[in-house]
Amino acid sequence: MTRNSSTLTVVNAASLPWEKRFNERIGRILYRKNLFTDLETGMEIRMVRYPAGIVNPLHTHPRAHGMYVLEGTLVTHEGRYPPGTFVWFPEGPAMEHGANAGEDVVVLFITNKPFEIHYREPAN
Repeated sequence: MTRNSSTLTVVNAASLPWEKRFNERIGRILYRKNLFTDLETGMEIRMVRYPAGIVNPLHTHPRAHGMYVLEGTLVTHEGRYPPGTFVWFPEGPAMEHGANAGEDVVVLFITNKPFEIHYREPAN
């Protein structure tokens, strides 16, 4: 849902289908449900699902973003985080994040500006 006015926005996330997004860098499909995009700031909120064992390799973002873990365990370059945990990634530093080998992880993803990703190493 994209909005640029001051009206209330309501989205039933449970009724939205998962959108398949092929990630060329990791050669796998990731899933998302776009919940909200602010046209004025580029801020986005979406649900993201990483399949079991898929970790987005070392990359940077020129935008800060947060992940609130809804299901599974979020695996990052600094640790593992269970449901109910909110992790904020600042702009700039290199990071990794995704799912552990045993289960998918579903997060509520929030970015403060239009989303960009830059991988540190070329694909093999």
